[in-house]
Amino acid sequence: MIRRAISFVAITGLTACSLAPTYVRPETPVPPSWPVGDAYLRSSEATLPTVRYQDIFRDPRLQSIIAQALTNNRDLRIAAANIAVARGQFRIQRAELLPEIDASAGVTARNGNSTTSTGTGTTTGSTGGGTRTSFTANVGITGFEIDLFGRIQSLTTAAQNRYFATEAAARATRLTLIGDIADAWLAYASDKSLLKIAQDTAASAGKSVDLTKKRLDGGIAPRTDLRQAQLVLDGAKADLAQQTTALAQDINALQLLVGAPVDPALLPNSIDEAAATVAELPAGLDSSVLLRRPDVVEAEYQLRAANADIGAARAELFPRITLTGLIGFASNALGALFSGGAFNWQAGGAASYPIFRAGAGRANVDVSKAQRDLALATYEKSIQTAFREVADALARRGTITDQLNATRDQQAAALDNYKLSDARYRGGIDSFLQSLDAQRSLYSAERTLVTTQLTRAGNLVTLYRTLGGDSLVEATKSGPQPAPTPAP
Repeated sequence: MIRRAISFVAITGLTACSLAPTYVRPETPVPPSWPVGDAYLRSSEATLPTVRYQDIFRDPRLQSIIAQALTNNRDLRIAAANIAVARGQFRIQRAELLPEIDASAGVTARNGNSTTSTGTGTTTGSTGGGTRTSFTANVGITGFEIDLFGRIQSLTTAAQNRYFATEAAARATRLTLIGDIADAWLAYASDKSLLKIAQDTAASAGKSVDLTKKRLDGGIAPRTDLRQAQLVLDGAKADLAQQTTALAQDINALQLLVGAPVDPALLPNSIDEAAATVAELPAGLDSSVLLRRPDVVEAEYQLRAANADIGAARAELFPRITLTGLIGFASNALGALFSGGAFNWQAGGAASYPIFRAGAGRANVDVSKAQRDLALATYEKSIQTAFREVADALARRGTITDQLNATRDQQAAALDNYKLSDARYRGGIDSFLQSLDAQRSLYSAERTLVTTQLTRAGNLVTLYRTLGGDSLVEATKSGPQPAPTPAP
């Protein structure tokens, strides 16, 4: 009989059906290709395949900083802890699909006195025989629910998909971290170049102040020339102090991202040097690649979990059937505990069905459907947001090269104009005001060139980040995969 009961439990557990709706991935609410127009490169009609961050950020110093951050960053440690929590919650929920088997053993000793009740009171007497000892050993199934309507299976599926969503969120954190480090490293390079420009300008302005003062003392130049030269010098000194502060703040930002001190030898010397190490991304397929972005993957798993919750809510409307079973031994002597006469067993079952809950059960189904609709809207919005971010990055990519070339030409022309104006001033041909204007124009053009170089390099970082892929993250290929959707 015990074997038959266990077989019945196993069969009913395997034949449970699910009341969850069949999951169908929604159509992506974005065009199949990237926008095309004057602001977009021809290659922007295609998207980019998965790449390693080493393929894009080719400077060994930056690679070393990223590797250090992947080990020490606290956000990644928090994400890893969240994955462990979600994995544990999934395993706890999955355990409810199987019966819980408990074992117990005990020994009881009592003396020979017995207590009896009569109509007039209680009488205690001795039955003789001294102390009596009894031994018991039991193994039993406690409150195993037969999942006829798939309630537990739906809850398990929901927990599994939330675990996968947590893993995708961790990959999103990793991707964001790599992009933030690259941006911070490039920002340091930019500020280092701006510091060099401010130093050179301050040195040049200092020489102009000295020369103008001598010309003033000789009665050749007016006092206004000296004051104008001092304005340029003071402005360069102010920028010098500002860029010194910016460099210190850039280091602080990098150290926070890395989670440890950053070796100064790993920092770039200029934006020219750093920007040249950020590679172009290869062309790929179409906008369906957005489905691999970690935030989109996370949203889809949350949608799957909400879909499974509907099945669990529906199953709550049906009866619950539970089974219990116990087999054990009882004997007055330990040596005879497992003899044939000491064996005993018992089995039982129970069914429960809520008769009146004031509509709470159906309201629970409605809530789960509304949560599924919320997850669906979130999923679709995440795809639309991802498409917009990539399209914006491609629009910037399509024009930044022309802007950079024009800025370089502007800087070259400003430098030549300053050299000519300074020579004409020293030769007494032009006034100091013309030389001063040329110097200011050169200073502005040099700073604009640095900013444009940073924008171009940052645009490549943005493309890497918004397209959301790194082949070093193998979880999407060899890690957790969505569980097959059970048939309704």
